[in-house]
Order: sequence, then structure tokens, then C-alpha cells
Amino acid sequence: MKKILIIEDDLYLKELIVKKLKKENFEVLETSNGKKGLEKIKTERPDLVLLDLILPEINGYDILTQVKADPEISNIPIIIISNLGQIQEIRKGLKSGAVDYLIKAHFTPTKIIEKVKRYI
Repeated sequence: MKKILIIEDDLYLKELIVKKLKKENFEVLETSNGKKGLEKIKTERPDLVLLDLILPEINGYDILTQVKADPEISNIPIIIISNLGQIQEIRKGLKSGAVDYLIKAHFTPTKIIEKVKRYI
């Protein structure tokens, strides 16, 4: 069973994604805090991370930078899910090492599942 970590502080959206992933038989870990999310990446070694950018304690860009700098976890694919939809934000996220960037207002839970399956 593939393990997905969701680091998202929008509780409604997080629960929606969790339900959809569990329905697709993924093991799901979750947190709404950037610092705890980074710790979970290091200790749990998920198969993929869904990462918000605006988070308490450590933001998503910092998490992405730290993960990609650590050879033990740098190969874990990270998909950004964010309200920040400006082209410079998208470029920054992809340049920082994210495999994909989803703008919250433009995707459905089904689209997330498609992206998760593509990258694991």
C-alpha cells in the first residue's frame, strides 16, 4: 500500500483529499503544520507528499528546499497544492523541486488522485 502525506492547513480540503485517497486504497498521513510535516517526511518516508505553501511554522517552499537538499529523502515526489496561482509562484515551486503544481481553485479531488497515481 502506497503512503501519501498531506501537509495542508485547510481542514475541509484536507479531509476531502484524505477520504478520496483512502477510497483509492492509499495509506494516508496528514498534518496541518509545516514543521510537523517536515518531520513526518523524514521519519515516515512517504511515497508522495501533497504540500500546501502557506503553513504554520515552516512554509511549503522551505519544506521543499530542505527535502530536496537531503539525499535520503530528495527522491520523494512532492505535488504543491496552493491558492497561490501566479506564474512566478508556480515557476518557483517547480524550480524548487516539486513534480507538479495544482491551484486549489482549479482542481477536483479526482484530479488529485490522477496526479498522485502518475507520480508514484
